[in-house]
Amino acid sequence: MLSYPSGMAVSSRALNLLSAAIRRARREMGSRWRRLDPGRQALLVLAYLRKGETYADLACGFGIGIRTVYRYVREGIDLLAAMAPTLAQAIEVAQGKAFVILDGSLLRIDRVMMASKRDRPFYSGKWKVHGVNVQVLADPASRLVWVSPALPGSVHDIKAARHHDILTALERAGVMAFADTAYQGSPENVRTPLRSRRQDPVTKKMKPLSAGQRAANTAHARIRAIGERANSQLKNWRILRKIRSSPSDATNLIKAVQTLILAG
Repeated sequence: MLSYPSGMAVSSRALNLLSAAIRRARREMGSRWRRLDPGRQALLVLAYLRKGETYADLACGFGIGIRTVYRYVREGIDLLAAMAPTLAQAIEVAQGKAFVILDGSLLRIDRVMMASKRDRPFYSGKWKVHGVNVQVLADPASRLVWVSPALPGSVHDIKAARHHDILTALERAGVMAFADTAYQGSPENVRTPLRSRRQDPVTKKMKPLSAGQRAANTAHARIRAIGERANSQLKNWRILRKIRSSPSDATNLIKAVQTLILAG
């Protein structure tokens, strides 16, 4: 197999953060010798997450075995996931913002467990693919604030937000949030677009929105577009464009990527 020098758009701060975490973990477990030093192991993990490199390709490029690559990658992901912020910490950050944008995102996965039909909860009827649902909080500058653990792709956005207690946490903290129509029925601090009014009893048609209401929806959509940019940050990490490991590993992967994004 051939190998070649390459690059990736990841900051040195992210590399240093992971290197330091690996160094501490090795010291705590009393590990004396490894094939790669902490910096090289951190680089290997970043290449896996950012570029979606296979274990075989990484083994060739770093001159180690495939099993060693697997062990190093799992170790790095676990360390990064442990550093991801909790919802409570994210709400503290959100309280310092004028508002936040709440949006759901579907991360595609491989179709699994087909014979037993246990893949059905992961099928999204909206997007017609298998995936996991994550809830994303972003600030007014389109910076990522928090990403929720993964739920099966068939879970509706407002149900996922309630499952993670996001709506309750935002309401208690008095944080204003903007969200799309999938969050209709949320507390008053979560602003959603205006919908067509009730059916006219004479014409049997939905009463159209007024010009002012349409203008309000347009302004609302411009704000929500900021959140879409935060969503795209997640999918810039190729490992999340299509998760090929078990769906049960998705949350750890998402938390690991979140930690690296927040590191800058």
